[in-house]
Amino acid sequence: MAGAYFWAARPDPQPVPAPAGVPSLTSSAPPSPSQGGTVVVHVHGKVRRPGIVTLPTGSRVADAIKAAGGARPGTGTGPLNLARKLIDGEQISVGVRGASAPSVSGSTSTAGPLDLNTATADHLDRLPGVGPVLAQRIIDYRTQHGPFRSVEQLQEVSGIGSRRYNDLKSMVRV
Repeated sequence: MAGAYFWAARPDPQPVPAPAGVPSLTSSAPPSPSQGGTVVVHVHGKVRRPGIVTLPTGSRVADAIKAAGGARPGTGTGPLNLARKLIDGEQISVGVRGASAPSVSGSTSTAGPLDLNTATADHLDRLPGVGPVLAQRIIDYRTQHGPFRSVEQLQEVSGIGSRRYNDLKSMVRV
């Protein structure tokens, strides 16, 4: 008799709903944009599906390349920092050499200004007054702080004062 009483009196387990904004552990759906925001980036170059991709805030360069179908076979990611967090509105060049970073040979270049966000150290080294050490500082700054958002930001790189900046500002772009 006592056993039947305890059996009948036992609590009936009920699922507890997750608090608002917290995804359920049993749900396989990705978080909605309202839960954490999104970033929109342009992935181009040697990827399977170049174009605009939308990813959750906090995503990395590697996530953007994967969302664009991955790099094409035989394509290296070169100087890309795959672990860097994405910034909304940026462009990611995969396996592109020289296309977005034209060579610069003084003022005779007809290819246009050099893109600070895609230029290699070798390209930057060709700018007047920029040697291998300063070129590497520019690359290091870009790696640590993300893409340049304006040409004026170049002044934040150690070794680029107002005089050198004035010489370079018409030769570079973002």
